[in-house]
Amino acid sequence: MTSVPLKTGALSPEQLSLMLTTLPFDIAFVDETDSVLFYSETKERIFRRTPAIIGRKVQKCHPPASVDKVVRIVEDFRSGKRDVAEFWIQMDGKFIYISYYAVRDEQGAYRGTIEVTQDLTHLREIQGERRLLED
Repeated sequence: MTSVPLKTGALSPEQLSLMLTTLPFDIAFVDETDSVLFYSETKERIFRRTPAIIGRKVQKCHPPASVDKVVRIVEDFRSGKRDVAEFWIQMDGKFIYISYYAVRDEQGAYRGTIEVTQDLTHLREIQGERRLLED
């Protein structure tokens, strides 16, 4: 079985793909040249993506009104000015949280950006505690 060696273990490509599509949020990865290399195809994807974005510059994957924000985030990540950018919006009755993370290698060099988008509507409604599994 072919595996992808990781810092703390190894996963088969199938296991890695299943893991990324099972997580309850959408992930996209943009490399240091601003090219989109990956997006997770989750069951309840928040923003529509198609395979056509793979290899495309990230600046060409966002609506015109938000391109300047994307450019600034990437420039800030590249320069080291910031490592995280967060946004949240109300959309179709849902509370959507969008976060961007600078990906850096062990020497601190910028290697890309991860975009994570998730629907936090349910989590915002949680109160009190649940310490046991309920049926």
